[in-house]
Formats: sequence, C-alpha cells, structure tokens
Amino acid sequence: LDASFLYLESPTTPMHVGSLVVYDQSEAPGGIIRFREILELVRERLPLARCFRQKAVRVPLDLDHPWWVEDENFDLEHHVRHIALPKPGDWRQLCILTARLVSLPLDPTRPLWELWVIEGLDAVEGYPPGSFAIVSKIHHAAIDGVSGAEIFAALHDLEPGARREIPDDWRPEPDPNALELLARAGINNVTRPVAGLQALGRLVPAVGDTIGRVRRGEAGLPRLRPPVTRFNTTVSAHRVFEGRRFALADVKKVRRLVPGSTVNDVVLAVVGGALRRYLIDHDELPDRSLVAMAPVSTRTEATRGAGGNEVSSLLVPLATDVADPVDRLAAIHAATRASKELDRAIGARVLTDFGRFGPMRLASLAARLYTRTGLARRAGMPMNCVVTNVPGPQFPLYMGHARVLDIYGVGPIVDGMGLIHPVMSYDGGLTVSFTGCRDQLPDPGRYA
Repeated sequence: LDASFLYLESPTTPMHVGSLVVYDQSEAPGGIIRFREILELVRERLPLARCFRQKAVRVPLDLDHPWWVEDENFDLEHHVRHIALPKPGDWRQLCILTARLVSLPLDPTRPLWELWVIEGLDAVEGYPPGSFAIVSKIHHAAIDGVSGAEIFAALHDLEPGARREIPDDWRPEPDPNALELLARAGINNVTRPVAGLQALGRLVPAVGDTIGRVRRGEAGLPRLRPPVTRFNTTVSAHRVFEGRRFALADVKKVRRLVPGSTVNDVVLAVVGGALRRYLIDHDELPDRSLVAMAPVSTRTEATRGAGGNEVSSLLVPLATDVADPVDRLAAIHAATRASKELDRAIGARVLTDFGRFGPMRLASLAARLYTRTGLARRAGMPMNCVVTNVPGPQFPLYMGHARVLDIYGVGPIVDGMGLIHPVMSYDGGLTVSFTGCRDQLPDPGRYA
C-alpha cells in the first residue's frame, strides 16, 4: 500500500496527508514562541520517527517498490518553514493559505515532509489574538493516520516547556546506484511470488466464503451503487480547505438518539447531512445515497512505531436520500455494522499481504493509468468521498511552551474522488474538516 501512494502521485494529485494545528503562545516566556525555538525542538525530536530523515528512491522502470534511504543531504531548514498570514489574519485567510500550501507537491528528492509555521492569527474567531498555526505535510507513502498520530506525539509533550534527552544513532547513507537497485529488484521479484502464493492460499477461501454470504443475503449489506456527482470528476491542481469544531460531549449526546450508534456513525451522519443540503442548494441531489469510504486501522501493538500504512476500509452509504437527521443516523448505523462484519470475514491483513507480492511494474502502471487516463472518471469510483477518523488524546498537549488548541486534518484527493473529510478528536473537541478540488467546490465556506 505504501508504494501505491507514490505511483498515484501526479501534478494534480499530490499524495500527502497532514494537519492544521492552532497554538496558543500567550503563556510562553515573553508571550511569544520564536521560530528558532520551534526549529530546535523539531531537531531534538528527529530520532523519534524514522520518516523524518528517510527519502524514497525509485527503482528504474519501477521494477520494484521504492527503497527508503537515510538521506545523507538532510537539511532541517528545508523542511521547517516560516510564513505570515495575510491581513486581516482571520479564519478565511487561514483556510485559503492552508489550501495553497497543501496544493504544492513535496520534493521527491528529499524526505517527504514539511512543517509550515504560520504567524499572525490576529483575528481568527474563537482563538486568542497572537496565536500561531502549523500546517504539516507528510507523504501518505510514509505514514497512515495512526503512525501520523505517533509522529505528532513525538513533537508534543504533556506539559509546557518539556525537554527530552533522546539518543541519536542515526547514520546517513549514500543513494544506491541504478545497478544496486536493479539487482535488489531482481532478487525480490523472484522471492515475492512464493510469499504471494501463500497469501493467495489464505485469500481465496475467505473471499469465496464472503461471496457466498453476499449471494445468500447473509452479509447484511445493501447494494452500493454510488451516483456520479460533481465530486467524482477529474480534479485540478488547486485545493480548498475548511473545517468546523464540535464539542465531543455534544456528539456523544447525539449518538444516544440511536441506541448502539458510535461517534463515527454521528460524524458520517453530519457529513451526509452537509452533502445533502449542499447538493440540494445546487439542484444536484441524486435519488440514490452517496457512499463514503471510511479507512480503518489494522495496526497492532507489534507494529506500532514501524511507520507505513496498515489500513483496511469500509464502504458506507451516507443516507443523503434521507431527510430526517435521526433517521439518517439510524440508517448509517445499520450499514456500518454490516460493513464491519463483512470486513472481518475477509480479513484486512490477508488483503494487504497479498497486495505486497504482485508484480511491481504492473502495480505501478495500473495505479498511474487509473488516474492519468481518466479511467476513474469513466468507470466510476466505488465511493463519492472519504471520511477518515483519527482519535486523539483527550488532554492538553504542548509544543514547547505553546498549547495545542485544535487539530484539523488535511487529506489527498484523486481523479474520481475529489472530496475527503479528515475527522480529529482532541481534548474534548472534535473537528470535521475537508480538502477538496477548487473546480468542483468553488464555495467551501457554503459547504462548511
């Protein structure tokens, strides 16, 4: 899965994830955190995450997955930048600047991450004057949402001004030459099919059993045929970003309206309601419900801290064809419960393992052709949008002497799927943000 995000990247589809984090620096000595303090704190924490100093080296002709190499030319100041928010320094300007930053691809010749420190949040409603923000960008090939949360934790502490003594045994290494890469690719392309056959042996019985259950009507899933909407066309290189904050306690009150429903179900119902109203306003609401893909982590304690992606996904109808909000929540709860049962039947790790062993060149070409030839637009995607929920800590965090106030997620979009909703919970709050294509969603404030 990790390499797929490199293959999917194009000039209009940069494949990084990230966040917009708002900080209060009023309790810092002198009431200000200087950029050099942030720079030195990040430098101190580099040993806590391998992806900070690793870069991806592509194999010639994509005959094998890219190799991660410790970058001998690593320069922290290339990755941590400092800019000011344009006047009047309000929420709209912050969203516009965030959208512009996430529109830009990461430099593929360096470690695939950036932090943009933004000062001048002087008129953002709900936040103290003089707050600052950090927009992070980390390539999806290097992390998933959960390991991304671990990286976030590496840069933050439970108390203000905390310092850590972190041993650093990092050793830079030169880039492998083309001959070395091709030699490794030859070895891997001989050994991987054997492991692939073993994974296939586990996959076939699981899929066969699940298909039988679906045909017999035992899986409990509705037939999902997503309608084509404005969000399911070719995306441009331009992005929009917006977000809203909710009290987590209020979300939990809402879930009690439908016994057994979860916070995730409520979030999906909120997104479904927003899509319904937006499409009605544009006279574009389909008769059939829109469908969301909801990624689910398969990470275990044994693989925590390893980086990379360990995810499965569920396809869930958003009940955009249901007018009543409580009825919509009930419909979504029934659908998510059925989807989780089906996902367990196949086994996410079986599918992920099998995906590692296919011919690398074929996988690379397939991923590129799907997005770059318009196949996503013509054949259709199995979903209309993505809703991904990353639970965070329910206590305050600090970067140096600055307190984290809120965290808003940023995600990638692709041709045929031009809208993603990252959901982040932190310290009694829950944010629902979205990243979209500006051509498809020219009025993000209206949707928000």
